[in-house]
Amino acid sequence: MPHSDAMRTRSPYLVGLRSLASPLALARLAGLATLASIAGCVPPPRAEAPPPPRTVAPPPAPAPRPVPIAADWRDWPYSPGTWVYRRDARGSIALFGPANADASLTLRCDTSARQVYLSRAGTTATPLTIRTSSVTRAVSVQPTGGTPPYVAAALMPNDSLLEAMGFSRGRFVVQQAGMPPLVVPSWAEIERVTEDCRSSYRPSDSPGRIGRKFP
Repeated sequence: MPHSDAMRTRSPYLVGLRSLASPLALARLAGLATLASIAGCVPPPRAEAPPPPRTVAPPPAPAPRPVPIAADWRDWPYSPGTWVYRRDARGSIALFGPANADASLTLRCDTSARQVYLSRAGTTATPLTIRTSSVTRAVSVQPTGGTPPYVAAALMPNDSLLEAMGFSRGRFVVQQAGMPPLVVPSWAEIERVTEDCRSSYRPSDSPGRIGRKFP
């Protein structure tokens, strides 16, 4: 019985199975499996650690703005310090300034010279401008030649400026070119020194006889 053409034609599926069963094909499959196994054992590439973050220094804080000074000196804050009164062999002295420091301002009664000396710390020899609630005046100064250095203005005991300083409303101001102003409270020590010198002063004393010795 003759076979039909369909029976003579080989199935592609059977052909494929036979080709797979050949030694060469099996060797190729084994090689591919080995490569796949090796590829599976290779670890993945290590990810590089990110660089540490850069530390950026914060910008410096802006310098504080200076407190604007009031137009009226009677509203200015007091300079640091307090008044101290002392008596010594020369007479008496009132000292103004911070504790445990050299005085910023002194008022000296020299009974032998019959003179009052207003002294400010420093070496600047420009005039002092004294502002009180009743009068404003500039007075000339000279270096005292001592250590620490001061410059001093000589006043007669009956000078009205002394009374203006002692009775100024709350404070008086000592200004000098190139120096910060001194805002000083009008305390009783000023009047005590003034009275010490006035009690020993005679109006007939000539200014020409006044000694030039400074505190």
